[in-house]
Amino acid sequence: MSLMKAFPEILEAGRSEYETIQAGQYHTAEETGDREAAWQNRLVLGENGAFLKALLQNEKMAGKLQMVYIDPPFFSKATYDAVIHLEGMGKKGEDLSLKVPAYTDVWDQGMQQYLTMLSARLYLIRDLLSEEGTIWVHLDWHASHYVRILLDEIFGEKRFVNEIIWTYKSGGSGKNHFSRKHDTILVYSKTPHYYFRPLQEKSYNRGLKPYHFKGVEEFQDETGWYTMVNMKDVWQIDMVGRTSAERTGYATQKPEALLERILSCSTREGDLCADFFCGSGTLAAVAQRMNRRWICCDSGKLAAEGTLKRAASKEKDEEKVHTGICYQSCVPEGFLDVSCSREENTLMLELKGYSQPQRFSAEDDWRTADGSISAGELRQKAPLRLLDSWSVDRSYDGDVHRPDIRILRDKKGQMRTSLTFRLPAAAENGTGADRHAVSIAAVDVFGNRYRRILEL
Repeated sequence: MSLMKAFPEILEAGRSEYETIQAGQYHTAEETGDREAAWQNRLVLGENGAFLKALLQNEKMAGKLQMVYIDPPFFSKATYDAVIHLEGMGKKGEDLSLKVPAYTDVWDQGMQQYLTMLSARLYLIRDLLSEEGTIWVHLDWHASHYVRILLDEIFGEKRFVNEIIWTYKSGGSGKNHFSRKHDTILVYSKTPHYYFRPLQEKSYNRGLKPYHFKGVEEFQDETGWYTMVNMKDVWQIDMVGRTSAERTGYATQKPEALLERILSCSTREGDLCADFFCGSGTLAAVAQRMNRRWICCDSGKLAAEGTLKRAASKEKDEEKVHTGICYQSCVPEGFLDVSCSREENTLMLELKGYSQPQRFSAEDDWRTADGSISAGELRQKAPLRLLDSWSVDRSYDGDVHRPDIRILRDKKGQMRTSLTFRLPAAAENGTGADRHAVSIAAVDVFGNRYRRILEL
């Protein structure tokens, strides 16, 4: 059967999954900011279908999302790695690059399985969108033509808004075809009454000379004369370069400039947006910076932990945790070895090591790009160098880790492993001293979490 003839079957299978999928249950593992606040941004580690259903069924969030951006797998039939740079970790003190599996885009049952998965989630997202809401689906040449048919069926062909062509210079070239240097972003609305704010761009005059047309305002820059016009649907935005300050090393990372443009035209300050294939966490990082509320989800622990770190790093002070991040997961945690000493109202901590909750045999087999050293060997050699961040909750309530101090690993792989701080007032004056606890949490470069509770 041809794929086109299978479309009714694909849509029916997607609708069936949409109707029958079970809502997931999520434990809040970490929370920052004011717990009494009306809203906290949310990051969920889990399968997105179950989470979408939970938002609809358990949390009654139908019609609450102003904008959804998704960057799902592209049906590339490939697996992707995150590249982690470790300074001075080689056998002779040289820098290393460790490739860590990020996600797989391989579908055993082919395109039909891929489209069925996506259609079920598009149905769920449609229900979550507000009457003014739009969905932005980021794809490339592999499947965008098929997904547009799904969107026509699920949202309605009259709800088509734009086909954005994002063109860039990076990437490979081929001898048997023109170089493939663009992605496609399909934009659909929930209703005819969607919110959209036109953006403007420069349009250079022919010959780069002034026109002197009556009533037309012209400008000049180092290139030449231009006018300002409403932005077109072909966007030239550079990909995240290897030396870019925003580069995380996560596979298929999208540039912040791209998400900033999308958020600027489809949302206002305070609006709620979401990404249910959040990957490197670009939407969360940009939404946080632009004062939009956000929800993000990914099934990969590397993606989830990277997104959490990236959102937290938007604060200039690395020890100040940004308000309003709620991380939810059910993953097991390993033991964090911490030495502690106390002088009156001051606590001094130093990380010593950690042990995993279980043996991650797959990680022990990961090796550096040149194959010279394995992850297991690195862990034995200098385990603390494989930690990516750690945080401290100075007033742990015995339930949720609510850090008020966070230490992040920098771009060179360096991170402080000791910390001195004053205890909260309750511990200082002895109130409830027999019950006071401090929670310390750490995350390694593989996305594994470790915890230690100190009873003072």
